[in-house]
Amino acid sequence: MKLKEKFKMQRKKVIVCGSTFGQFYIHALQSMPERFELVGLYGKGSERSKKCADTYGIPLITEFDQIPQVDIACVVISSGTIGGIGTDLAIRFMDKGVNVIQEQPIHLKDVSLCFRAAKRNNVYYKVCDLYPKLSEVSRFIRIANELNKKELPLYIKGAFCPQVSYPAIDILSHALPSIFSFVVDSVADAVGPFDILTGKLDDIPIMLEYNNQVFPEDRDNYEHLLHNFAFVYESGRLILEDTFGPVLWKPRMHIPKSLYNPENQKNMPAYILENTIEPLGNYSPKHFDQALFGDWKLGIADNILELESMIDNHVDLAPLAQRQIQVSKKWNELTSAFSFAKIIHPDGHHYIPSNDIKKFSGESV
Repeated sequence: MKLKEKFKMQRKKVIVCGSTFGQFYIHALQSMPERFELVGLYGKGSERSKKCADTYGIPLITEFDQIPQVDIACVVISSGTIGGIGTDLAIRFMDKGVNVIQEQPIHLKDVSLCFRAAKRNNVYYKVCDLYPKLSEVSRFIRIANELNKKELPLYIKGAFCPQVSYPAIDILSHALPSIFSFVVDSVADAVGPFDILTGKLDDIPIMLEYNNQVFPEDRDNYEHLLHNFAFVYESGRLILEDTFGPVLWKPRMHIPKSLYNPENQKNMPAYILENTIEPLGNYSPKHFDQALFGDWKLGIADNILELESMIDNHVDLAPLAQRQIQVSKKWNELTSAFSFAKIIHPDGHHYIPSNDIKKFSGESV
């Protein structure tokens, strides 16, 4: 066996930093024990960090200098410009010769600093693009790319919340030929729970509904949705109903004049026999826990494997850096246009069981 092949087979040592969303990284890494050795969790030593380390059976490390030599650091801590130490930590790792994958959102300034640190230290840096890797989002992107070869969208409509606004731009950047000519025309704020932005991508009008609200005591909850997109084509509408699916195709209705002639109704064109709406792929609903601990885990695992491949194959980092800087730039422009989120004080989580909704529709449960 050649030395290079033997090196590729060696497990890479990984540290996870951050015990909140970092738990999903731990899940992902522990699902690939043949490729990665999770050496521990780096945190401040909070009660949550201690319980997290105990639950997953890994060491808790509270001092940076106590972290053993690793190949990859997963930095799942808020970046510098949004009040966290994530950027400083990522650069500190890279200055030690460690490759880094960092959780979004990451401000343009931070992304630029991190890619410069990667270049300076001859290591790899990657922003985790979890959401484009999710099965239904990936399906939407693939279909949009094929449709775009036949005809470009006439109109684009999107909706998302601040917590996933960064990946919303990332999704659009994968699903369209380019998003870098996107310009904002106007913003109407406080339209109920949503602000409304209109803009253009070259000659394509765009409307974005932005659930611009946050509950400071529980920032991960009380959003009305994650992502919803609709691309309107001459031939129909391609819809990503939700981050977790389904992807829908709605052919544009066209009534042939021959339909009004009774003698011709048995000889209709093929398009009149299309379903009025077509769920794409083998979609089946999932419980929230399946989506979070299944889909998110797989998406994060794909990102870590991608970083591993970049390291092993000595991939040129420049194209990735250029693309990620552009995504961050457009995200910064978008969030600046919407301005700060409105503070809300909900009276708790409102829950109506889906079985009750089915009863309202007359379905048997």
